[in-house]
Amino acid sequence: MPVYITNTSKFLPNSPVANDEMEEYLGFINGKPSKSKSIVLRNNGITNRYYALTKGGKPTHTNAQMTAEAVKELFKNDPEKITEVELLSCGTSSPDQMMPSHGVMTHGWLPEMGPIEVVSPSGVCCAGMHSLKFAYLAIKAGEVKSAIATGSERFSGLLVSDVFEEEAHKLIELNANPFISFQKEFLRWMLSDGASAFQLSDEPNKEGLSLSIDWIEGVSYANEMETCMYMGGDKLPDGTLKGFMDYTPEEIMTKSIFSVKQDINILSDNIVPLGGKKIKEIFDKKGLTAKDIDHFLPHISSNFFRSKIYDLVEIYGGGIPYEKWFINLYTVGNVGAASIYLMIDELFHSGKLKKGEKILCLVPESSRFSYMYAMMTVC
Repeated sequence: MPVYITNTSKFLPNSPVANDEMEEYLGFINGKPSKSKSIVLRNNGITNRYYALTKGGKPTHTNAQMTAEAVKELFKNDPEKITEVELLSCGTSSPDQMMPSHGVMTHGWLPEMGPIEVVSPSGVCCAGMHSLKFAYLAIKAGEVKSAIATGSERFSGLLVSDVFEEEAHKLIELNANPFISFQKEFLRWMLSDGASAFQLSDEPNKEGLSLSIDWIEGVSYANEMETCMYMGGDKLPDGTLKGFMDYTPEEIMTKSIFSVKQDINILSDNIVPLGGKKIKEIFDKKGLTAKDIDHFLPHISSNFFRSKIYDLVEIYGGGIPYEKWFINLYTVGNVGAASIYLMIDELFHSGKLKKGEKILCLVPESSRFSYMYAMMTVC
């Protein structure tokens, strides 16, 4: 069965937050301004992002609430159509709780949808693409005719200074440097909140544009790579990960176990080359060249990687000129599993698309080096 994206939507909480306002929302660790903030922001190029927080750090939305709002936005012109949805597939790396799943919590905010099948793909940035692929395959197999796929994040609750205060105080007690390690503080200036949703169908729109999903492919290199980005655990000297269940309650607080962390050295050396390797395999298998691509949507966490991806695509795929790239990292921030959705949503409603054009999506995930790729045709 053919599969089409017939509508897209987004929900970005509250007003955009500029660089100089960030600590008004996230707070100061140990009461002091960050030493790393300006360095990270200079490299990532982000000028605005969104937080599901008030100034002072109080939450305004849960992840599930934001996701439900994005789903409702799909049906703002015809609310009754939501009852025709047969499948809800919700991907995130920052659920509001361990259990119940993010998908069913989102469904709980959508009583008008009725009883349906719900799935909750996990992961980090690729979680949104896993969500999309499940919905895509369900329609392709003829199991359902109408599905919703979402990508969302609420990272801000993990970035507020309260998460790190116990560790900072413990360091002071030990007469150590009270500043939190860079691998923990780095992501405070990288991540933001938001949700986006796609409506999928076995039929294209009768009027207006649709996106035909040609294929979705993924790959993991966890068999050869150690953990790079992680939460709810800590990395040991031998490179293995120790999960939160093996720490004492005191250690969980004093080691900021539930903060989001990233091994920067492993990230910079591997994230782009491994992604380029799979692009070559896909291009060779499908007989594609860069000339076949009209719009290239790479999810990048930082502007630092923009030129590096360009160079790799040039080596492996013949080069995609920047005028074909579409990135909104700078204005909405890095929203993890929602980022590729937010790019497609903005492009879909931009008026720039023409029937017959090809869209190539690339989503890297640094947690243990996974990648998702998709091709869509405007129809």
